[in-house]
Amino acid sequence: MSPVVMAILVLSLYLTFYHFYARGFLGRNIFDLNEAQPTPAHSMRDDVDYVPANRYILFGHHYASIAGLAPMLGPAIAVIWGWIPALCWVVFGTLLIGAVHDFSALVLSARHQGQSMGTIAREVISPRTRLLFLLVIFFLVALAMGVFVLVISGLFAAPDAANIPTTAHPEAVIPTYSLMLIAMFIGFLVYRQKLPLWPLIALGFVLMLLTTAYGLSAPVTGVSAHAWTWSLLIYAFIASVLPVWLLLQPRDFLNSLLLYLALFSMLAGFFLLSPDWAAPAVNPHPVGAPPILPFLFIVIACGAVSGFHGLVASGTSSKQLDKETDAPFIGYAGMIGESLLALLAVLATTAGAFSNRQDWEAFYGSWDKAVGLHQKLGVFIQGNANFIHQLGVPLDYAAAFISVVVVGFAMTSVDTGARLLRFNIQEIGNTLGIKGLENRYVATTLAVAAIGFFAFFEVNGKPAGLFLWTLFGTTNQILAGLTLLTVTIYLYRKRKPILYTLLPMLLVLGATISGMVMGIIKALGKEQWTVAAVGSMIFALAVWVLIEAMVVAHGVHRQRSQPQ
Repeated sequence: MSPVVMAILVLSLYLTFYHFYARGFLGRNIFDLNEAQPTPAHSMRDDVDYVPANRYILFGHHYASIAGLAPMLGPAIAVIWGWIPALCWVVFGTLLIGAVHDFSALVLSARHQGQSMGTIAREVISPRTRLLFLLVIFFLVALAMGVFVLVISGLFAAPDAANIPTTAHPEAVIPTYSLMLIAMFIGFLVYRQKLPLWPLIALGFVLMLLTTAYGLSAPVTGVSAHAWTWSLLIYAFIASVLPVWLLLQPRDFLNSLLLYLALFSMLAGFFLLSPDWAAPAVNPHPVGAPPILPFLFIVIACGAVSGFHGLVASGTSSKQLDKETDAPFIGYAGMIGESLLALLAVLATTAGAFSNRQDWEAFYGSWDKAVGLHQKLGVFIQGNANFIHQLGVPLDYAAAFISVVVVGFAMTSVDTGARLLRFNIQEIGNTLGIKGLENRYVATTLAVAAIGFFAFFEVNGKPAGLFLWTLFGTTNQILAGLTLLTVTIYLYRKRKPILYTLLPMLLVLGATISGMVMGIIKALGKEQWTVAAVGSMIFALAVWVLIEAMVVAHGVHRQRSQPQ
């Protein structure tokens, strides 16, 4: 089957599942969504975190927040096992597991005062699970954001205009930082001056395109990666404490418009190019690679299912949800959008960046070559630039445009991640009775410090974030499995069908816990004691939550079995 036919089939599946499975079956039959039910955005409105948002604005915020680097990086690595395994998990993993996970996390949080999954787990499973959840969340978000900061600073850094390395894209600096000012300008005019939304959005989008065009011709060079890292941490602090309507909502929505333009351009160019597969359909035993099962699931991560998405859904999106019936559009369709980005990553790395099998094998010849973060971003940018080039755009400008999109979404994950980490620390403070941690500014300071730790602190000569990055995929998937576990217990208590969350939960937890065990054993063999120790702690916390849930489920089952 040609890449074009495959893409048309996948797009049809996206539409079918959203209409019939998400809006119809899950929304009406499983979760009983009620348009008249007040959401936390109204009942707890504070105009800082709790603010009702237009469904399209909220979709843009949610989509931009979840669509960071991971759906580009994971599939770009996983294609080493062939395009069929990667494509199947990106599509069916999303439609049956990842989108269900995001949607159900959003609904549960909206029905629990916009609380995080950790706090919801306390009520649904047991009080102890709250702290266990929060500890896993803290590690995952701090690690991921620390690495994202590292990658963005590396993309920004270039010694001078005449010596720009292929892994650097300093042309993304001006559009990225200009977007912050444009977003705040629009947020102020909409929410404080009560000016019409859509004309301002149109103005903001035009300004964003103009700054993007200017940035392409005026790359910012001569600033070190270290300095960019500090600037990103300062930005993360500011974004975390500002009201959500002033920066996050307008910035993320405008950023999503840029991504929509990029997705449309990449897809249009892909159909015009109509390339052939350069990668093998299946490559079960690449040199030096771990087993395809369970590591295909773990490597693709956010391209199919992601625990981080549940944090966004229950951390920021649920606090802005206007109506319960908006949840399928925000949660389920948002994950379809992420899957589309992952699909383009698969197509770019298997049919766009390489003209033949020999070139592809030279790049993906071994696992050691496949796992470099900057290299995979490079091949994603190169492949999609080739698609956009078919529309008459010069190749270097197309690559620069894709780099702006990549950086923009990584930045969105950083500012949302900093706010989520702030919420997490505040909840830890509440759980442990430490009032100081519940302060917005204290919690944000600690959150940014944790992100900075993974960006700056070195272990064996490497930044801690990169050294521990091997744990991101498994920790992320374990958190997704634990979120699905909480949803399943919730539905079981409500006497609702649980098969549609139970089976995905079993698959995700089974695959990732086995992968975590294999990773710990490998780390011990290489004497990577830090990786082994941290991995063991995450594993122990996950098993503990699982045992707590099994005890609760058994108790609920016994109550049901007793005669009335």
